[in-house]
Amino acid sequence: MLLKRRFFLLFLLISNFQLSIASKALFVDNPYQNLKVLFIGNSLTYTNNLPELVKKEALLQDIRLEMTMIAYPNYALIDHLNDGDIQKLIAENNYDFVVVQQGPSSQAEGKKMLLEDGAKIKKLCQDNGTEMVYFMVWPSKQYYYTYDDVIKNHIHAATSNEALLAPVGAVWKMHFDKTNDYSYYGADGFHPSLIGSKIAAKVINKTICKQSAVYGNKD
Repeated sequence: MLLKRRFFLLFLLISNFQLSIASKALFVDNPYQNLKVLFIGNSLTYTNNLPELVKKEALLQDIRLEMTMIAYPNYALIDHLNDGDIQKLIAENNYDFVVVQQGPSSQAEGKKMLLEDGAKIKKLCQDNGTEMVYFMVWPSKQYYYTYDDVIKNHIHAATSNEALLAPVGAVWKMHFDKTNDYSYYGADGFHPSLIGSKIAAKVINKTICKQSAVYGNKD
């Protein structure tokens, strides 16, 4: 029953994204216009410079985002924690949001890392007055059959760690199922095309700006 409830809540969340994702005036009256955001991830984040796309999306709503990105090829959250750089960044830079991303995490090991290593980053964020956001990704086209587990595991991690969730992968899948158009994937069938990254930017931007409109930033 709990899993069904989570999927129902996710459906409502995605429906809300689809209804307003094209709106440029949604947060024009938001008084909290300056936000600092840290992106932690791998090539799914730095392909097409996703943080810059999010920044451009926010500017359409008169919201200015100061972006920092730390992302390396094939990195999981545990790799960032082992490097030690993100701990210093979060402690010293007074971020409003930290957006975390790793691979699809459909299998048991990836699910465990998403949950447990995500909890460590959540603690860092909590100790420093920062909101953590899970960036839900997607599987490769080759492993498309694992898509439901990707979605489920991200919902579980975000719910368990009381973090925000940017349901990019779920929004992608709803588009695929509705249109049979897979142009959000790039040429390798895994990394995002430019349009795929732009859709991701819209979803992440909406997650961040909606939250800041409710609670405000720290300035």
